[in-house]
Amino acid sequence: MLLVNDFLEQSAARTPDKLALICGERRLTYAELDGMANRLANALQAHGVQRGDRVALYLPNTVELVVAIFATLKANGVFVVINSSTKQDKLLYMVNNCRAVGLVTRTRETAVADTLLANAPSLKFAIFSEQGADAAAQERERAYAFDAIQANYPNTCPPRRNIDQDLACLIYTSGSTGDPKGVMSAHSNVVFAASSIITYLENRPDDIVINALPLSFDYGLYQLLMVFKFGGTLVLERSFTFPAQILQKIAAEKVTGFPGVPTVFAILLTMDLSKYDLSSLRYITNTAAALPPSHIQQIRDLFPWATLYSMYGLTETKRTLYLPPAELDRRPGSVGVAIPGTEVWVEDENGTRLGAGQVGELVIRGGHVMRGYWENAEATAVRYRPGPIPGERLCYSGDLFRMDEEGFFYFVARKDDIIKSRGEKVAPKEVETVLYGIAGVKETAVIGIPDPILGEAIKAFIVTDRDDLTDKEVLRHCRANLEDFMVPQIVEFRSELPKTSSGKITKKELR
Repeated sequence: MLLVNDFLEQSAARTPDKLALICGERRLTYAELDGMANRLANALQAHGVQRGDRVALYLPNTVELVVAIFATLKANGVFVVINSSTKQDKLLYMVNNCRAVGLVTRTRETAVADTLLANAPSLKFAIFSEQGADAAAQERERAYAFDAIQANYPNTCPPRRNIDQDLACLIYTSGSTGDPKGVMSAHSNVVFAASSIITYLENRPDDIVINALPLSFDYGLYQLLMVFKFGGTLVLERSFTFPAQILQKIAAEKVTGFPGVPTVFAILLTMDLSKYDLSSLRYITNTAAALPPSHIQQIRDLFPWATLYSMYGLTETKRTLYLPPAELDRRPGSVGVAIPGTEVWVEDENGTRLGAGQVGELVIRGGHVMRGYWENAEATAVRYRPGPIPGERLCYSGDLFRMDEEGFFYFVARKDDIIKSRGEKVAPKEVETVLYGIAGVKETAVIGIPDPILGEAIKAFIVTDRDDLTDKEVLRHCRANLEDFMVPQIVEFRSELPKTSSGKITKKELR
């Protein structure tokens, strides 16, 4: 019975002196990280964390966050990583929603911590990291310093109480509609998902993976978890804000794995990469949103020696589909087939399974189907529904897909993104794919806006590096490549598009 904390513990037992984590100037072995996690785990228990308790980790990508994730698991708790850019009101909602008993954060967030300690009844203590933590802890009741804990608590692992059915983490969704929801991930879910992804990526202990995605984002979190499971090395970066630094780090550390999202690759496509030695890259992965075929080809042209994996997933199942790289030439618009050990299909609104070429909701079955939303039975019932075996639950993705004759899946649209214009249904992605075919278009998003005659008018937002691109050229291109009811009525050029902390374009703000 494997638990998520075993990823670190087993790698530390096998290769204690191997470099596990590179973060800024710090380089830590598996044995060092395991010892730090043990000391913090003992402190968490000493300050009241019991089996199943939630611990909120309000930190950017740092060594302390990595240690706190595994320390919480070793203390038989449930970790909740919260993006360090989350505002106080939302943070307070999440801490109260999951009834966190502990908070680990930076010294610069003392004012936020004070507010949480005063307004979150469940919260028993806060732990501060980075410079000034000792003074901040001494000035407050129920506050402690990370470094002091490392100096004063034993390096022994606390007794193991959890089994694989217990929760490992809550991952809060971005909350594009309403309050954010905490997706409950059991140890068994995380172990299954990580194992399946490692299988098709063919990861091995000599892989060095760079991660510039926040660990609060499941795509970023799983880079850490998977690397520690297969015993590789993780290069952890704060963000992709300075892409040149990331590329320099890839060259310096001889990185073999590079996960990104479409916005990251859109930036890379504008850069001169010839000054960087990126020859160590073995594979590149994309998820969060599908890459347009034109970008896929450009990325392959930039990195002809690296294998590109186009993938699809959602927090509620972690990963769902991947396109075997050998299929990229034949089906560049596909996000592939079910990940190993899982099953997917497409259903209509009556629950009937659909065949090739028909559009319906993607349904997912497997060990990666998470436990539902934390204390939200209504939302859970919509997303997670009974499966073919009594007691089993399936995940209904909320996304529309179609399947080709050979069983490969193609994303069509999010159900709530479908535009109804002139009595016709328009999938924004179909319009966006055509827009990406215009030279100089780096990012684009298509939405529907209320229109008294059309029902909804189609509006296209475009980010371009061309000064001469006009809306007339855009519309001419669309008329040549789209049915007339799919051609945008409005084109707006912008210098950038609004994005979530994980790099996804957020259409809610555009609306």
